[in-house]
Parts: sequence; C-alpha cells; structure tokens
Amino acid sequence: MKLIRYGAEGAEKPGMLDNAGLLRDLSGHITDITGDTLDDATLDKLRALDPTELPIVEGEQRIAPCVGNIGKFLCIGLNYSDHAAETGAAIPEHPILFFKANSAIVGAYDDVVMPRGSTKTDWEVELGVVIGKTAKYVSKAEALEHVAGYCIVNDVSERHFQANLTGQWTKGKSCDTFGPTGPWLVTRDEIEDPQNLDMALDVNGKRMQTGNTATMIFTVAEIIEHLSGLMTLHPGDVITTGTPPGVGLGMKPEPVFLKKGDVMDLTIQGLGHQRQKVDQDA
Repeated sequence: MKLIRYGAEGAEKPGMLDNAGLLRDLSGHITDITGDTLDDATLDKLRALDPTELPIVEGEQRIAPCVGNIGKFLCIGLNYSDHAAETGAAIPEHPILFFKANSAIVGAYDDVVMPRGSTKTDWEVELGVVIGKTAKYVSKAEALEHVAGYCIVNDVSERHFQANLTGQWTKGKSCDTFGPTGPWLVTRDEIEDPQNLDMALDVNGKRMQTGNTATMIFTVAEIIEHLSGLMTLHPGDVITTGTPPGVGLGMKPEPVFLKKGDVMDLTIQGLGHQRQKVDQDA
C-alpha cells in the first residue's frame, strides 16, 4: 500500500493511493496514520479494503508528512561508502547517530525555508524507515519485521551550523522545514529489497545526487539491530539512513549551496517524488 496524509497543517486526514493513482480517503477506517495505526494487524485490515469503494479525494490537496506524531526522528550519518569517499571521511566502525528535531518535519512539497543568515544550506536524499512494531534488542535477522514501511526524506543540512557552532550535528540538521518526509509511506510488502533502490536528487533540474541503497555501509537491518540495542524503537519512529554522493558540500572545486528560489526534486525507486522550493527567513 501507499499511504498518504493530506490536508492543511493540523487538519491532516489519512488516505491511500489506488492502482490508478487516485487519492482515496481512509478517514472512515482510521483517524490518522501514526504509530497507533502502523501495526501489522491494522495494516492488514487496510490492505483488505477495496480502494475503489473508498471516497475519492477531490481537488488539489496539500500532501502532509506521511507519518503523523512522529516519536523519534533518528538519523544516520556517513552511511554510504561513496559519500564518505567524496567527503574524505573514514568509514565509521559503528553507525553514526544524530537526532533531527521533530519541528523540522514538513510535507514532501512544502517549502524549505533557510534560517536567517544561512549561506551553507545543503541537500541530502535519504531512505526513511518507519517503525511499525516495538523493537528492543532486535537481531539483524528479524529487524525488518519491525518496519511498517519506507519513505523519502530530504535531510536538509546547514553546514556552518553543523560544523562550526560547537556541539553536535543536530544544530545544522534541525532548522524548521529541514525534514521533508513522504509523500507516501510505502508498506514493507511493496519493497522487495530495501538495499537495492535507486535514488536521485536534482537542483533546478540539474542532477546532483545519483545513488543506490546497495552502497550503504550499514544496512537497514543492521541499523535497526544497532539502535534497538541502545534504545527502544517505537511505532511511528522514523530512521533516515544516510545519503549517497553528490551533496553540495562535496562539490569540486568549490562547494555549492542552496539559495532562495532554488527547487529540489527527489526520487527513490518505488517511493515517489518530492519537490521543495527554497525560501529564507528575513
């Protein structure tokens, strides 16, 4: 299934895409798409519905973040071997973990607003993993059973804040609007292998990032095993799993960063498309 949340901020409703790509309303069956509705039993009930019998959502709708009330927004850094190479960083021995503030989360087509004074805002297309079942001390072999589905995340990053403001990467990762998530939550049964998904990001129509999840240093299953040994993962938590090469910071001979008016387009195989226009706080 491809699950969607749509509507104005604070008034989002649940929906799903039918086989023809039409948005269908699910609010007669669930109140929202959150950790409370991502368990296997609830997803099986939704899967059993005939989408053609659900109401069609008419008119143009804002596409909201594909998961509501996200618990933890967990991020893995330097997790693609080719991205680590372009930045000159050593391959990490363990997954590098940082957190993104939940206030950064926006929809896939909402504007990205750079903070006041920012001159080093960068892009990162990433595979997002949505937890559907509580995970604690989970082995790699059983890790994917705890996944509800997958989505696109743009891990927008302010590199000066990240590297030069003293402290953790969180400072450069958590600015408002720096976490576009969606457009769809694609349930795990539709993704045969999360370690073989093509991904790309364009800025103003120019291809910047091209990659495949096959070059992850730590697989989705290994990440879940590692994180669940440190903390309990709850339904509705989102893990974003790192980015392939082509970020602005790694451009040669000089880094390239976003500016007001730029447009980012992101795709991951089977997970849809994002587009954000870049603005900036005065």
